[in-house]
Amino acid sequence: MERKIKRVERKLVYAGSILDIYSDTMELPDGTRQNWDFVSHRKGAACVVAVTEDQQVIMVRQYRPALDRETIELPAGCRDSNTEDTLITAKRELEEETGYTSDEIVPLLKLKSTVAFCNEFIDVYLAKNVYKKGKQHLDPEEAINIEIYSVDKLCEMIYDGIIQDSKTVSGIMAYKNLINKNKNH
Repeated sequence: MERKIKRVERKLVYAGSILDIYSDTMELPDGTRQNWDFVSHRKGAACVVAVTEDQQVIMVRQYRPALDRETIELPAGCRDSNTEDTLITAKRELEEETGYTSDEIVPLLKLKSTVAFCNEFIDVYLAKNVYKKGKQHLDPEEAINIEIYSVDKLCEMIYDGIIQDSKTVSGIMAYKNLINKNKNH
């Protein structure tokens, strides 16, 4: 006998500019019902592990109101529309947030940021041999500082709990794994 959970009803609680928040009525395998929260991320996003010619990684430091502190993250952002290719998003966000660009940007991994209650997806790209193209092109509400680290230092910062952002941790660890895999071949 298969035990399944089933959504019986979904009600929109709040419609935001990027997120919609719903209350779902769920029927559990034993027949009882519970209300669960669901966050729909309408656009999806992309982020970039931007690696310089000397194998350093470009990072951004910015204030995040949800945590009420600054974080160190990979350059990233939402798609401009539901149909925008995330490669376009990745290239744009890299240039806007850092002033850097690359002629070689390739897919690294796809992830879902918080599967327990949100459907946000983030496509992570690897930008090799990035170079300075110009200055940052920040939105009025953005205050982003650029920092550059070795991948080993970034891994240390992850293990020390300094870097906790899921897309950043995933991207850095995937890149580190790629480096190790290439060393062994």
